[in-house]
Amino acid sequence: MKLRSWDCRSRNNLIYIIYGLYKALRAENCVNFNIFKVVLNYIYYVKEYSKYIETNANPHFCTDIRFIYPCLNDNTFLTPLEPTYFFQDTWGARKIFGDKPLHHYDIGSNATTVGIISQFVPTTMIDIRPIDLKIPGLCFVKGSILEIPFSDNSLNSLSSLCVIEHIGLGRYGDPIDAFGSEKAAEELQRVLAPGGNLYVSMPVDSECRVYFNAHRAFTRKRILELFSQLMLVEEKYHYDRELCEQYDPGKGFGTGLFHFQKVS
Repeated sequence: MKLRSWDCRSRNNLIYIIYGLYKALRAENCVNFNIFKVVLNYIYYVKEYSKYIETNANPHFCTDIRFIYPCLNDNTFLTPLEPTYFFQDTWGARKIFGDKPLHHYDIGSNATTVGIISQFVPTTMIDIRPIDLKIPGLCFVKGSILEIPFSDNSLNSLSSLCVIEHIGLGRYGDPIDAFGSEKAAEELQRVLAPGGNLYVSMPVDSECRVYFNAHRAFTRKRILELFSQLMLVEEKYHYDRELCEQYDPGKGFGTGLFHFQKVS
């Protein structure tokens, strides 16, 4: 009986592992069941290229076939947007611009967003992976969210958008640690100055879960526990393609946006 139960679990685990491989390959475009659509799009592309060549009367550009660069997925009815980053990054930028800090610090958020913020507010970006581009207003400091290279109570304006949920899952080369999110939250609270503002976002769900190795998801209750040293100033939630005012576990997976402040 025990052997039969073990075999059932083993079979189920194997199915999950194969399914995980399929999802990974699909994410890397190695497995694509829309090959018919790709072929149709490419046929349309060839027709468009032929039409351009036949009607081209502009002598200033070379149109040799060596330089073709097929882009097959951009002819869409709506502007393609990834809603999580659209909502969280615009929210974070609005909060920071509204507060007008003398200097802002960010740990691990999207580098493009941090770069834009730095053009309005001098910004220091902290990450385990250096950036190799430079622009005025943006400084880079190599460091981990588990050991933020600043002293206690020293940063007045701090953000970390869609970062905490990844810590300890190894996705970005960091060590495996089941309590990575807890340690990251503790560090953010340590360096935040009294009266300082912290802007964070992380996945929310109907229960706390690990979607290994993509990210964790949290309940609202667990997030407030993680940041219990701080006062909650504002919270918003993104579900599907909508930004909501309240956490709704009935909607399942989403993203929570939180503005915390350290009480003086």
